[in-house]
Amino acid sequence: MKIGFISFAHMHAYSYASVVSAHPELEIAGIWDADEERGQRMASDWQTTYESSLETFLETEMDAVIICSENANHKEHVVKAAQAGKHILCEKPIATKVEDARVMIEACEQAGVILQIAYPVRFADAIQKARSIINEGELGEVLAVNGTNHGQMPGGWFIQPELSGGGAAADHIVHVMDLLRWILKDEVAQVYAELDTRYYDIDVEDCGLVSLQMEKGTVVTIDPSWSRPKTFPAWGDVLLEIVGTKGKLSIDATKEHVVYYNDAAGRVSQLGYSTNSDQALMADFIETIKNGGTPSITGEDGLRTLEVVVAAYESNRDKKAITNERLQLS
Repeated sequence: MKIGFISFAHMHAYSYASVVSAHPELEIAGIWDADEERGQRMASDWQTTYESSLETFLETEMDAVIICSENANHKEHVVKAAQAGKHILCEKPIATKVEDARVMIEACEQAGVILQIAYPVRFADAIQKARSIINEGELGEVLAVNGTNHGQMPGGWFIQPELSGGGAAADHIVHVMDLLRWILKDEVAQVYAELDTRYYDIDVEDCGLVSLQMEKGTVVTIDPSWSRPKTFPAWGDVLLEIVGTKGKLSIDATKEHVVYYNDAAGRVSQLGYSTNSDQALMADFIETIKNGGTPSITGEDGLRTLEVVVAAYESNRDKKAITNERLQLS
């Protein structure tokens, strides 16, 4: 199966390319990138070809594309890829605007191609186990959830609002929100958020607190900050504390690791030994293409999480709670 890459703007593209390159049944069919120097460098690194024209690239023989461009460019790239008949794995968030996400979903439906959103944290062993525990009723009725998605401040286009759509809130709310919708099988009824810039001199927020109420009554808080220092041994964390009527469940999605003191590189890092979430995400995407089925993480999933992000920004701006009726969150 031939997989093309549309942009290496997002750092996750490097991990996805590593997975595709190592897979015995997959081949990197080519790379397009608006940054020609980066595109040519990536093509050299992954022993494939670089194409400077997106239209010509999409005429290449390939089964699917992985889109890792800047958030604001997802709409254009997804729509063009769909019109070219390519199945699509799109980096999160699906888009920067709710109306763009809807256009993307419709374009893929009309073209009859798969649109899957990249939420690899779903495949972490701890998350899979937690979902099983909750679905089997061992925790009882879920009353409250405290979630965090802390990370390092990525810089670059991530802190340019015209390309990113926002800062830490846009980058990190979606991961936790996707997990909650998937685990709890519930939608958001109300959003209240307070966001701020406390850690860095940048034009977007780098911290905040988002308070949610789910339709079934569960109360949720999410800390989506860029609060991990540059010397932190990993990109960040995904933590959940889920309180039910029968007990509490504490989840650390990346806890299964060993600490690697690398004197040669002069840094400390965390080497995970559990399921490779990016690898599992890719396997799921490929299996969906083979079977012609519905992806486990749909464009609709991406839309629902984006709506929460948009509501959080509106809440922070207007200093009031935003209900699902206001943004059609369900």
